[in-house]
Amino acid sequence: MRIAFYAPLKSPYNPVPSGDRRVARLLLDVMRRAGHEVRVASRLRAFEGSGDLRRQAQIKRRAASLVQRYVQMNGRNPPDLWFTYHLYHKAPDWLGPAISTALSIPYIVAEASFAPKQVNGPWAEGHAHVHDAVRDAARILVLNPNDTACLLPLLDDPGQLVRVPPFIEMRSARQAGFDRRLQRADFAALYNLDPNTLWVAVVAMMRPGDKLESYRILARAKRQLSDLPLTWLVAGDGPARNDVKAALGLHNTVFLGAQDARGIDLLHGTADLVVWPAHREAFGMALLEAQAAGIPVVAGASPGVAQIVSHGKTGLLTPTGDDTMLASAVRRLVEDQSLRERMGVAAMKKAERFHAIGAATQQIDRVLREAVTR
Repeated sequence: MRIAFYAPLKSPYNPVPSGDRRVARLLLDVMRRAGHEVRVASRLRAFEGSGDLRRQAQIKRRAASLVQRYVQMNGRNPPDLWFTYHLYHKAPDWLGPAISTALSIPYIVAEASFAPKQVNGPWAEGHAHVHDAVRDAARILVLNPNDTACLLPLLDDPGQLVRVPPFIEMRSARQAGFDRRLQRADFAALYNLDPNTLWVAVVAMMRPGDKLESYRILARAKRQLSDLPLTWLVAGDGPARNDVKAALGLHNTVFLGAQDARGIDLLHGTADLVVWPAHREAFGMALLEAQAAGIPVVAGASPGVAQIVSHGKTGLLTPTGDDTMLASAVRRLVEDQSLRERMGVAAMKKAERFHAIGAATQQIDRVLREAVTR
């Protein structure tokens, strides 16, 4: 099939790394693995984060022009379906519903978020448009279970929702876990680390808002663990880097900066433990990558994270925002090597069984083909 792909929040070609870009690229990979011809239909960024009505109107006008041009260029040979990834009130899909209607093709959505409380807010028009887009969608792929409760009341048929567990390509992460001893020696030499301490990995962008709040929760937990022989390895960068560094401090902490996929795999291939408070986190791709590498995770128990980390089996989950419980869970794993090892083995097995890209490819391919043949 020929598929038009669009991500209104962040194009898969956006130069700034993020979990959102990562998932967009994985979805493209999945569809191409299934044998489909997928083209990114537009790089228009529909996101407007400050509630600026003038800017929102500008984006909408630009989108209307793009809709008209796309329909003119593709009217005689349209794609078989339109696929939009991640829309919500601050980044509505101004393209997909209009183009799908004009070309009489199915409209598919992955990760749609609908927040009823925004009905009268500064993004009210975007909120209303998401409402209509969700109702018009032939299928809605749900990657984050947090979204389900607000989406269901919009639908005539609950079967429009299709639950898709988060997924990654396992090979590189799994190999990193197998090469742990060799990579740890190289990593220690590269960053002048003490190999006799336990290495705690933290992987997250450094942005204001929820990410920064997670770092501040982490900093409070870290101070409660100052008696333990730990080295904190922090991978990430962004506009809040100075605030993050001020919160975590420099003692027993190494800031690695932004890392590419290979760098993250190398980090996970050397660390003893991954920790992340996951404040208002959707699900956390970095946590899934850590589990695939055989690393136990301590994280905040958001519903999205809970579908990746099995509490007591592949890691430990704590109430979100509770730095004392987070520190206690880290201490438990630091002091119990046998438990860390058991959880690491279980984590790799769970990731392979439930979150491999192969299974996601089959499931999503089936959904797309059913939508076209309805």
